[in-house]
Amino acid sequence: MRINADFSQRAFVPGDAYEWVASPLPGVERVMLDRIGEEVAWATSIVRYAPGSRFSEHVHSGGEEFLVLDGIFSDADGNHPAGSYIRNPIGTRHAPWSEEGCTIFVKLQQFAPDDTKQFSVDTRSGDWQPGPDGVTMLPLHAHGGESVRLARYAPGTQFPHHDHPGGEEIFVLEGTLSDEHGTYGPGSWHRSPPGSDHAPWSEEGCLIYVKSGHLSPPIGLDLAG
Repeated sequence: MRINADFSQRAFVPGDAYEWVASPLPGVERVMLDRIGEEVAWATSIVRYAPGSRFSEHVHSGGEEFLVLDGIFSDADGNHPAGSYIRNPIGTRHAPWSEEGCTIFVKLQQFAPDDTKQFSVDTRSGDWQPGPDGVTMLPLHAHGGESVRLARYAPGTQFPHHDHPGGEEIFVLEGTLSDEHGTYGPGSWHRSPPGSDHAPWSEEGCLIYVKSGHLSPPIGLDLAG
């Protein structure tokens, strides 16, 4: 299976155009944003658990990173409410469930072999840091050239022009972000290829997940079509 699999091109999925697909487990469905492979795949997805649903135990052979968007996600490590950011490195395993239902933004099979730290962050009480005028940032993870963070734009913010030698992904959590290539409302996902550049802004303000420096290129994957 190949979805938005040419990483040399921009990819965009609007938040109002989700196509939900059933997973192999009852009550668990997903929106496939990008994917190379079948059930074990390089994948970026939005996954929705119905109340009382659970996923069978599985091993993260390439690692797992996710952000809880709503509800409570549970596994043997505890209950993770909305705003929780979790990293499960290569070789970890779990059998997650959700009593009340939840939605997560998740990335699979995208860890470097030496990125071995397992941790979680409660972004609701994180240490936000000042960025360029009108932007505050919450760093979540950095390894090699890869960086993961949340960024909050105040209304009317214009971010300086910059480039992405290793590519960039954004997922809009709140508000609307714009750049020279389009406008991205709540729930929108946008991937920019290595070597791209832009100067984003937000008229109304927004909160976004940002991951950069990780697309140049993933080892062992054919990303060109």
